[in-house]
Amino acid sequence: MQKKESMAKWAMAGFALITQSCATIPQGATVIQSFDQSKYLGTWYEIARLDHRFERDLQNVTATYSLNANGTIKVVNRGYNTRTGEWKQATGKAKPAGKPGEGKLKVSFFGPFYGAYNIIALDSEYRYALVAGNNLGYLWILSRDTTIPGDIKQQYLEIAKKIGYDISALIWVTHEK
Repeated sequence: MQKKESMAKWAMAGFALITQSCATIPQGATVIQSFDQSKYLGTWYEIARLDHRFERDLQNVTATYSLNANGTIKVVNRGYNTRTGEWKQATGKAKPAGKPGEGKLKVSFFGPFYGAYNIIALDSEYRYALVAGNNLGYLWILSRDTTIPGDIKQQYLEIAKKIGYDISALIWVTHEK
């Protein structure tokens, strides 16, 4: 009987994990519409992010997006590790994850496992972006330059705060190298 109960607990835990991972955007956030993937390609500078293990101790972070022959997007993330004094780079791929024209992608750096990449704010010239993950633990402010105008920064912080992000926890990335 204990074996059955143990299996039931594992099944419930697995179901909870699956249903949690199905949430692809934080409650209250919406992705942009009329997204033009070709305009999004190129290099973006990370202005701010919430801390997570994949970018721990990184500054001078960039993300470069280019089109693969099969229609997916090649993603190259690069940053300077201030603790080790070495550059770190990860290459992955992204695919559309929403309806056509939505700023909703899924990104993978680890084989078949994908993470949510939700563009929740983007200026009309594709110079500044606010990107959310699947929950309130993932948020990025991106720019085509190493800085962002104060009014855009404030606007994006207000959007993030309204959704429920702890904007005081943002790491402000430097671009010195």
